[in-house]
Amino acid sequence: MPQPARKTVDDFTHEYEQYEDIAESLLKRTHHRPSLAVICGSGLGGLADLLENPDAFNYEDIPYFPTSTVHGHVGRLVFGLLNGVTVVCMQGRFHFYEGYDMSKTTIPVRVFKLLGVHTVIVTNAAGGLNPEFKIGDIMLIKDHINMPGLAGNNPLMGQNDRRWGPRFVSLCGAYDRDLRELARNVATNLGLDEILREGVYTMVSGPCFETVSEAKAFRSLGSDCMGMSTAPEVIVARHCGLRVLGISLITNNVVQEHDSDDFPDHEAVLIVGKQRAHDLQRLISELIFRIADEYEGPATAVSDVKDDDDVHNGHNGKNGH
Repeated sequence: MPQPARKTVDDFTHEYEQYEDIAESLLKRTHHRPSLAVICGSGLGGLADLLENPDAFNYEDIPYFPTSTVHGHVGRLVFGLLNGVTVVCMQGRFHFYEGYDMSKTTIPVRVFKLLGVHTVIVTNAAGGLNPEFKIGDIMLIKDHINMPGLAGNNPLMGQNDRRWGPRFVSLCGAYDRDLRELARNVATNLGLDEILREGVYTMVSGPCFETVSEAKAFRSLGSDCMGMSTAPEVIVARHCGLRVLGISLITNNVVQEHDSDDFPDHEAVLIVGKQRAHDLQRLISELIFRIADEYEGPATAVSDVKDDDDVHNGHNGKNGH
């Protein structure tokens, strides 16, 4: 008897029940029940290969999921144990420039919520704008500038479902202060403090790299690095009450002089990602252990707090493993 056709991203209409269908289909296929999720950026997907007792699912085998088309993004959702903690890793993400609207690039984030995740670690490869940054530095994101959002492309556009969160969600403190402090402590213990930075990430839509004048403008706005992802995922994560830690790997210096002969290149980005993979994996692995150890109980959802959109991230949630 022929198998029914897989429901594709083109069939997705953002109904709450469709997200439930995705989560249920995954939970039926794995015994893992993750409490933390990691979104791996360009060239950073090797972290998922470290998971013990893994269950891996290609995106094309998951109902309603988009597929990743970018080199350096494998396109798998991997469940397993990292440093003794049950996690789920996106081995490759979805981008606005691939032709998906913002709300579809963030489908996995809401699925994470339904899987029982309370904290998301979002990583990306980024170009450095801050002249003090060096290629290979690791930057903790303290805030972002969402250029597509300022142009009207926001993943929360459209009808709001209160089961996820409030209509108007505050992004003050979107990148959890306590998690950043924990990351700094872990980096120091691992001897990575000399390459650890903190700053503001700017998202552009891509796929073309920025002009020199755009780069100068973003730097004047206070941006320390820039890339083509992350902001939509963070917005949706905060909307549904997940804590967020953002990490950028500085893979190139953004050109800010018109007479420069230095041009950005995606292959060079992947090379730096490979060179720094071990350090990032050490940092994230230890962070996951510390987060699971220090946070008790489920995360406080923004939607659970009435008449107060400006909610600082809670710090209560422990891995159920």
